[in-house]
Amino acid sequence: MTLLTRLVLCTSMLWPCTLLGQTGAVRHPEGLLHAFVVLKTLGGTSLADGELVQTPRGDQVTARLVFHFKDGSVHDETSVFAQRQRFRLITHHLVQKGRRFPQPLDMSIDASTGRVTVRYREDGKEKVETEQIGVIPDLANGLIVTLLKNAQSGDPPATISYIAAAPKPRLVKLTITKVGEEPFSTGGLTRKATHYVLKVGIGGFSGLLAPLVGKQPPDNHVWILHDDVPAFLKSEQPLYVGGPVWRIETVSPSWPRTGPATQK
Repeated sequence: MTLLTRLVLCTSMLWPCTLLGQTGAVRHPEGLLHAFVVLKTLGGTSLADGELVQTPRGDQVTARLVFHFKDGSVHDETSVFAQRQRFRLITHHLVQKGRRFPQPLDMSIDASTGRVTVRYREDGKEKVETEQIGVIPDLANGLIVTLLKNAQSGDPPATISYIAAAPKPRLVKLTITKVGEEPFSTGGLTRKATHYVLKVGIGGFSGLLAPLVGKQPPDNHVWILHDDVPAFLKSEQPLYVGGPVWRIETVSPSWPRTGPATQK
């Protein structure tokens, strides 16, 4: 690791951690859900099959998203959050392993204490980094889609906080902009999705350095259907720091091409 890289990583943790924002209000409480998603390149090549399973218990929800790559790599993240008037992250656990990830790691966030623990391997040895970032009321790891689905009149919160997974975790601010509405179709029916852009602000001295050293993270894009029952449609984002932008879309089951059963 170069001196400049160490400087960027270390100074990013000096960005103010006592931000007093709040996550969005609960307008559409999350419920029981089992959805199928696919991860693709922007060119349309399929990379991984995924499942999202969400289980509520009282006013607390556990959501787990898992992607299984064709080469055996795995992206597995579980978020536990409360939905009492406002959404609030409780814990977040991310595991990335396999050849698809240049730096496989295991990151745990305890949002109630502000403690972040990252386990990773370097030079063949397992290492553990622990950061005390403080309690961040608007911390949104695992909650971004939920917050956008609950945006009032499609207008999201201006900014939210997010911890980017790395051997030294980075606290960043995501600035959310509503771009507009874009048409899509389901069968013969045309609908409109709201397109959001999330720009990553590293902040502090490292934020000033990032564009100069080519490390400014790419924008994230999310498309939401705002209806009586809002729905996630797709997103375009990197899954890891410094990674390529990949597309996540919902997918329908496919069935074997066999004829109808013959009744006797």
